[in-house]
Amino acid sequence: MSLHRDTVPTVIELLYVVSTLVFVLVGLTMVGMAMRAYVQTSRQAMLHLSLGFSLAVAGAAATMISAFLTDFSGTRSLLLVNSSLTAFGYLFVMYSLVAYE
Repeated sequence: MSLHRDTVPTVIELLYVVSTLVFVLVGLTMVGMAMRAYVQTSRQAMLHLSLGFSLAVAGAAATMISAFLTDFSGTRSLLLVNSSLTAFGYLFVMYSLVAYE
């Protein structure tokens, strides 16, 4: 976890890691389900759905890793990356719902 406090993580840091890991696990499960649906149906919407969840997961994972590597400095940049990747991910999820044949 953070290196500045004798490597003893705070409760909030542990909660952040756990909640992010759950989000990543659930998100990757959704990616897998969408890819399996694409293989079974060949519907492009399933690729868009998979891409959307991949971007959201990437945003969460990149933010968590970067936060600990930078000791939580540059919070504005971390939030920008997270919200940007999540927003673009959700745009793909929305498009997959609208474009579903």
